[in-house]
Order: sequence, then C-alpha cells, then structure tokens
Amino acid sequence: MSSQAQTPPHGWLVTLLASASFARAYTLAVLGAVFSSYAIEQLAGRVTYITVVAGLAVLGLAVLAARWQEISLLRLVPTTVLAFLAWALASVFWSEDPATSWWSWVSAATLAFLAVVIGHIRDTLQTVRALGDVLRVLLAVSLGVEVLSGILLDLPFGFLGVQGNLAQLGPIQGIFGTRNMLGFVAVLALITFLIEYRTQSVRPGLSVASVVLAGGLAAFSDSPTVFVLAVGVGLAVAALAWVRHTRPERRAGLQLALGGVVVVGVFVGYAARHPIIALLGAGSDLSMRVDLWNMMVDLGRPRPLQGWGWYGPWSTRDYPFIALNYWLDASHATGLNAFFDVLLQLGWVGLVLFVGLAGLALVRSWLAASERRSVVYAWTPLMLVALLADSMFESFTLAGLGWMMLVLCAVRAGQSRSWRESIGGRTDAGGPGLPHVPGFVRPGDVPPRAQGPDGGTD
Repeated sequence: MSSQAQTPPHGWLVTLLASASFARAYTLAVLGAVFSSYAIEQLAGRVTYITVVAGLAVLGLAVLAARWQEISLLRLVPTTVLAFLAWALASVFWSEDPATSWWSWVSAATLAFLAVVIGHIRDTLQTVRALGDVLRVLLAVSLGVEVLSGILLDLPFGFLGVQGNLAQLGPIQGIFGTRNMLGFVAVLALITFLIEYRTQSVRPGLSVASVVLAGGLAAFSDSPTVFVLAVGVGLAVAALAWVRHTRPERRAGLQLALGGVVVVGVFVGYAARHPIIALLGAGSDLSMRVDLWNMMVDLGRPRPLQGWGWYGPWSTRDYPFIALNYWLDASHATGLNAFFDVLLQLGWVGLVLFVGLAGLALVRSWLAASERRSVVYAWTPLMLVALLADSMFESFTLAGLGWMMLVLCAVRAGQSRSWRESIGGRTDAGGPGLPHVPGFVRPGDVPPRAQGPDGGTD
C-alpha cells in the first residue's frame, strides 16, 4: 500500500487537531494555564504567561479550523459576550490611557476565545472532568506548598505570596496569590467535584478525597467571601432540587416565584446593607468596601453612560483609580465588586450589557438544568451562581480565570437554549445533518456512562 493511500483524506495534522484526544489535552492545557496564572507569572514572569496564552489561542484557532464542518459561525459566540466585548473595545477611544485599555481588552478577548474553543470541542461532562482533574492537581500543590512553608520549614515563600500560616489554621493562599482567590477556586472545585460524584464519572474514593481537599482549603483560606459563596450555592442547590422534583405543569409558576424572591432579595439586601453589615459584625471589612463603592459611584457620575474606559484590573497610575486610592489612602487593584467596577469603567451601558450576559446565561442554564434528567446540567447554573455571588465582593469575573469561566458558562447556556436554534434547523446537540467525525462529541451531548471510564467518549 502506498504512503499516499495511508494518509487520511484531510492530512494527519487536521486529523490530529480534530481528534477527541487532542481536544481533551487542549482543554487541560488551557484550564491548567489560566488557573495557575499567578504561579506562572511569579515563577517565570508575565511574558512567559502571555506567551503560553497566545500560543494556546493560536492552537485553538487551528482546532476550530480543523473542525469547521461541525461549527456554525452563527452559534460560535453568544451575542451577549460579543456585545460586551464590543463596548469594551469602543471604550478604548475615550480611555485616559488608550494603550493600557487596548491591551486589557486583548487579554479579555483572548481568554474569551479560549473559553469559546473549549465550549465547542468538549461537552458539559467532559468539561467538568477536565476542570476536576486540573483543580485536583492545583489544590493538592497548594496544600503541599502550605505544608512545606508553614509546618516543615516554618518559612514564608515570598515569591509565591505564601505566608506559611497553616500551623495557625490560616489564612492560607496556596499558589493563587490571595486567600480570597484560593477560597473562590475552592468553591468552584467543590461544585465540580460534587457533580463528578453525582455523575459517577470518577471513583467514589477520589470524589470524597477531592471534596475534603477543596472544603479544607476553603476553610483554611479564612476568606470572608467563602461563607457567602457557600450559602448562595447551597440555596441554589436546594432551589434547583425543588424545581427538578416538581411536576412539569407546576414548574413555570415555581420558577417565576423563585425569580421574584431573588429580585426582591437583591433590592432588600442593597437597601438594608448597613444594618446587615452591623448584624454580621463585619463592619471593618465591609465598611471599607462600602466606602470604596460609594467613591466609585461618585467618580462615575461625570461619565455616567460610557465610563472611564476598560481596564479590567486597575491601572493604578491612571485616573480615576489613582484618585480613588489617594482619597481612601489605600492601594486597591480592583473595585472589590465586579458590578461597580464595570459601572466605573464602562458606564451604565456596560453594566447593562454585563448583567445581561450573566443574567441571560443563568436563566438559560437554570431552565435547562430544571428540565433535563442528567444532573450534569446543574454544573453550569451553579457555577454562575458562584461567579455572580463572588462578584458582589470581588472583581474576579472581569479578568483571568473568573472571566474565562463566565464566558464558558455563557457558551454552555447558549448551546442549551438560544434564539438561533431555529436557524438552520440546529438543535442543542448540534443539529441534524452534521457530518460525523470519529471521536467528536457535539456540544451539549452527554455521552452514556458506559462509553468511557471518565463518563465521556475519550
């Protein structure tokens, strides 16, 4: 047989890029790089991290090109994500520092692109498995670093921001830089590990050990936001279970009632924020945040619609951020609230687009999870609840791993329910008439448990 006959019709490179094994490896690489961004920057420099992300973006473009027959450009990116990024790009023209705003936008767009690629080459269960594998390793490394620093050597690791407080039961930071980021990642890991356990996609012993690891690090982080995240996610789990066990003819009324309770609760919580702070006894931390947010609102009034330009994490040498830190005698790198941060940087237009992006994704994914039998569909709305709850006290969802996970969840939600499903006769699973590629699983599909040890088709 000639060598030409042995070569696949599209070439070995295209076959490799379109394979399921390569898709899994690429997903692990992206999640591993983005979630360990702080450690990479501290150990090898920011240029190294930028090079890694840029390389993954180029590779992702090649993967999409290899799979172009299975991908619809119309459904590639959610409209809400495109609208938010377009407004952020437009803000470069009125920013106080156009160069910084431009590169901040490039960073956000690149991470969003990586999320889009993962959303189109992995289904929900495969994404959960990949994220679970990555977070198990990173949390285990974090625990190992803390044990080495706080117990064995009793020496802080300044180059990683590790203070070595494990012997005093915290606060610890792991390899994530701050205790709040460690707590945030630990909560995302708990959701992922519990979904793995419920779908039986990993061994029960590994699931239990993973939950204990994530729960322990969340507790040792001593992050003030972990309790809020835990309560928010716990209430969401209870509400979703209630809806899923309600008769289909009664679900619509229950969904509307729950939605009304959430809206009323948000308004009541905002109106009664000062008594709540006093009741919780968290005056020192939350009062500082309230002072910061009030100042941000005041500085946003000169530009109420367009804001001061997109930066993501603050450029503390530029106005209005330098003024905020000067007046408050502080050194904040973010607004400690994603919504107020968007309001300051992109104005009311940007805030409406951001709330629309997150809110529409939450509604779509919630409805899909309440109607479909597989519990794996609960992962997306629960992750969004955690992201939005954390956005009340941190700005993690505007950059880095938080922003990538928000876009990934928006892509997942758009594949479950979208106004574009009726165009071209496509369905959630990708639509009829798509060509079959061995090893390729259409977005939205949940493969049977028997197809592989990880619950996927790899």
